[in-house]
Amino acid sequence: MSRMSDAIEAVSQRLDNFFVSQSRDTTEMGSDAGDFVTATAGAVQGGKRLRARFCLTGWRAVAEARSRDVEIPESVIAAAASLEVFHAAALVHDDLIDNSDTRRGRPAAHRAFEAHHRGRQWAGDAESFGRSSAILAGDLLVAWSDDLFEAGLRGASPEAAASARTEYARMRRDVTVGQFLDIAEESAYFTEGDERHAERALRVASLKSARYSVEQPLRIGAALAGADEGQLSTLSAFGHPVGMAFQLRDDVLGVFGDEAETGKPSGDDLREGKRTVLVAYAREALPAGTRAVLDELIGDPALEVAQIEALQRTIVDSGALERVEQLIADFARQADRALSGAPLGNAAVGELRDLARAATARSA
Repeated sequence: MSRMSDAIEAVSQRLDNFFVSQSRDTTEMGSDAGDFVTATAGAVQGGKRLRARFCLTGWRAVAEARSRDVEIPESVIAAAASLEVFHAAALVHDDLIDNSDTRRGRPAAHRAFEAHHRGRQWAGDAESFGRSSAILAGDLLVAWSDDLFEAGLRGASPEAAASARTEYARMRRDVTVGQFLDIAEESAYFTEGDERHAERALRVASLKSARYSVEQPLRIGAALAGADEGQLSTLSAFGHPVGMAFQLRDDVLGVFGDEAETGKPSGDDLREGKRTVLVAYAREALPAGTRAVLDELIGDPALEVAQIEALQRTIVDSGALERVEQLIADFARQADRALSGAPLGNAAVGELRDLARAATARSA
């Protein structure tokens, strides 16, 4: 196996060992607590381990610039694992906010807890129980991500640990603020001029996804390798546009994606009322009457398949999809240029380019 696949396997093993220990620690708390911990740990299953990959490659990019023979230390494996747990927390809360039914082809966490309540024939409202349990599961995942991250830092130098903590804290703040701005945009869009919708949607994409999915994982890994400011700046110049392209691709898949590939129903973002760049571009190009119909339909959770298909055609015919695809290509080129002559390890630079392609040209 390649070094990256070995490292990803080490991340998965670290997560498995951590969850086993957490399950063991709840034995004396009773079966209900055990079920809760098991279900919460299950939220980390699946996925592409994208954030872990960028963290590991950020470390390698700096470490390999200094030495050809490098072994990824435990502190970086732990940091990469913690990012996957934090990501799971964000997904649990995101699905709850969006009232999504599925995630990765399985019931979303709040729906799974709701089914657990019904299966046990407990008293009270199953839906309320599911939502409350998912909030707590997301909170527990955030706590676990901190535990994993801090445990790994015990093996890092004080300077590297301090730098990594700063990057990690910035990531958590940005994604939380970005999540709020995302839900705020669904309510506030009509108070803003149409010409500002795309700008506001891009700001949400930057905070909620680009920094947290790509840029900050790269910087966290690099910080643990003792990166200097030049190396961190280069990784940001690469990582942020890759993250933007990644989120824009996600927006396209949220409207046009195949459920068999994405694990979520086609057009789900339209039912959830996501005010993405794709929607902003469509609104800019539509006449007032058609724009009013679009606004009326987007955000209706009861949209039927025929209505979703009509909205998809409207978006394509407006030229919005073509504009977003061009923007994705522009961000990808910007990221690639940032790596030219970068003060980073050559092998890791090649790996970063591969990761960028995988993040932006995808169907799931």
